[in-house]
Parts: sequence; C-alpha cells; structure tokens
Amino acid sequence: MFLKQFQYLIAVAEEGHFGRAAERCHVTQPSLSTGIKLLELELGAPIFLRGRGQRFRGLTPEGEKVARWARSVVANCDAMRDEIASMSNDLRGRLRIGAMPSMSPMLPSLLRRVRERHPGIIIDVQFIGNDAMRLGLNEFSLDVAFTYVEASDMGRRNTLPVYSEKLSLLVPDTDEFRDRTSISWEQASRLPLAMLRSKLRERVFVDKMFEKVGCRPEPKIESESILHLMFQVQYTELCTVIPSHFTKMPGLHAGTRALDLVDPVASQDIAIFWAEGETAMPMAKALVKIIRQMNKTGELAAQLSHENEKSNKAQKNISKPRVLPEAKAQNPEKGRGKRRKSIDGELCQLTKRRTAPSSSEEAPNNNVTVIMAETA
Repeated sequence: MFLKQFQYLIAVAEEGHFGRAAERCHVTQPSLSTGIKLLELELGAPIFLRGRGQRFRGLTPEGEKVARWARSVVANCDAMRDEIASMSNDLRGRLRIGAMPSMSPMLPSLLRRVRERHPGIIIDVQFIGNDAMRLGLNEFSLDVAFTYVEASDMGRRNTLPVYSEKLSLLVPDTDEFRDRTSISWEQASRLPLAMLRSKLRERVFVDKMFEKVGCRPEPKIESESILHLMFQVQYTELCTVIPSHFTKMPGLHAGTRALDLVDPVASQDIAIFWAEGETAMPMAKALVKIIRQMNKTGELAAQLSHENEKSNKAQKNISKPRVLPEAKAQNPEKGRGKRRKSIDGELCQLTKRRTAPSSSEEAPNNNVTVIMAETA
C-alpha cells in the first residue's frame, strides 16, 4: 500500500473521470488504473462501481470509506511535511480558508500577519456557506473555517472566538439622516429597504431582529451581494443593513452614511473552526496562533475601533464641504473673486465624487486566491 495509490483514488473520486485523474497525477491512465486495482486487491474490497467500458460510475460503499481514510492519510502526510518545514521557520504550502462573505473585511489584517510570519505560504480564501465549510473540513479540503458561532453546525471541532459583529443601517446622505448617528429597528422597518436573499444566514438573523420588535418589512430589492446593496443605497433612495465593519472595508460609498442599529443592539459572535485532534494541522496552527496573539494583546479589537473612528471622520468630511480660508489679496474685490473660484472648484470636486462610483476594490495581494460563491 503506497501513498500514491491513495492520491490516485482521491483524484478519480474528485474528477469523476479516470483520464483527467491521470493527468492530474501526472501519470498514464494504465498506471493509475493498475495502482487502484492493486489497492483493491490488498484491501480485499471493490472501490469503484464497474460496468461496461472504463467510464467512472461512482464509489462503492466500501470505496466511500476508503476515500475518507485516503483523504485523512494524504492530509496528515502533507501536514507532516509542513510541520518539519516549520521547524526551520520555512513553512510552505497552501492555507485553505472557508468563510462567510460578510467576514471578508476582517480577513486582510489577519492574513497579512500570516504572510509576514510565513512568506512561503499561499493563501486560498473561499467565501462559501456553512454546509460547504463543514464538508471541506470533513474531507480535508479546508484547513479552517470562519463562521457564526450560534448557527455554525460544524460538528465536533476546535473553536476560537475571533470578534463580535454588530449591524448598521446604510442610508443615503440626505437631510433626513444628516444629524443622526443611530436608528431603531422599528424605525428602519418603515424605510424602503434592499436586503439579502431570504435563505442567506445573514438575512435570517436580520429578519429575526425585525420580528423581535414586531415588524416584517418587505424589501424592494433582494440580492446575494452586500456590495451590490451598498450601491443601491448610493444611487437610489433605498437603505440596507450591513455589518458595521463594512464601513471600513470596502468603506462608505460617496453619498451614503451608516447609522447604528439600536433598540435592541444586535451582535453575532464569529469564531474560527478547525479539525479536532491531538495534532493540529500546521497551516491551521499558524493562523490560530496569530489570532490568539491578537486576542491576547487586544490588537484586533483596537484595530476595529481605530478603523471605525477613521470611517466616522471620513463620513463627516463627505457630509460637510470644507470652508476654505480667505485668499490673501491687496485688492478686497480681487480676493473675494479668488475665494469664490476656489470654493466653486472645491464644491465641483465634491459633486463629482458624490456622483462617481467608488473604486473601493484593492489590487489583489500576491499569494492570495479568493473564490466567491453564493451562500444558501
């Protein structure tokens, strides 16, 4: 029994095709088929369903069990290599992360620390739902998962709290909201709303908060993208509920402002989940160690607070045009003319910024892969 036989088995199961599996393993198809047949003979059980021809027809019940063990063996072998590499401060490989889409603004700070500590790591981020995260952890295709503690349903896993997510109402920056910093859920329910799709975890939580105050608002627009809902607020009269940390990244769009949702204040705890066992996988271990350090020093909480303060200052600057100092001139009339031109130019620039879409997307970092998926 050889490791490469398990790799052949996993490749066929995932590709659903013997030819593509052989290409993936960089061997000929006869070599791959021979390796799998030898594995079946050694185990004394058929792994694949067989019929006419060489087409893939699925795994037998025994094959399902063997595939699960094969993934565990290969994952632990990769982890052993990573562990040995980490002993010489040369951890290399892929850190595979699953997360809910609402957590995307929080990840860059954490992942930057990982890249600084371990430059040889390639980070792969997938924004997926809880079911896909649970399957990824079970099949060792994910190292860690970030999701809500209350509705995680991740099974028996190691967990570590990361942060608490609060909610805000994103509204147009109009006179109606100009002097406000908060709004109740009952008041928000009477506004025209754009909301996430009803099956998404974040929407379910928002609906429960409205129900607590006896309200069931009907959204004017639904979408699976929080970013799209933010654009709806920027260009129309609609409002939307967003995680409060979205005010820092991607940041408030021009012509919008965020109000704290109160009466009651709602929050959800976010945690990192990874495989249970005596030996933690090196990739998960590296990220968890950094999170523990940031929690212990309060760095993550301080960063959130600092960024929110910066966001509030930026929001005030957008709301109120700057008053320029008077131009110095010997001739008062000439000075007033220069001042009027300066103010007019400044207001023109503000108007352009109000009507132009915000280019909030940053250039992708090296060694980081991001995959977006709808969370149902």
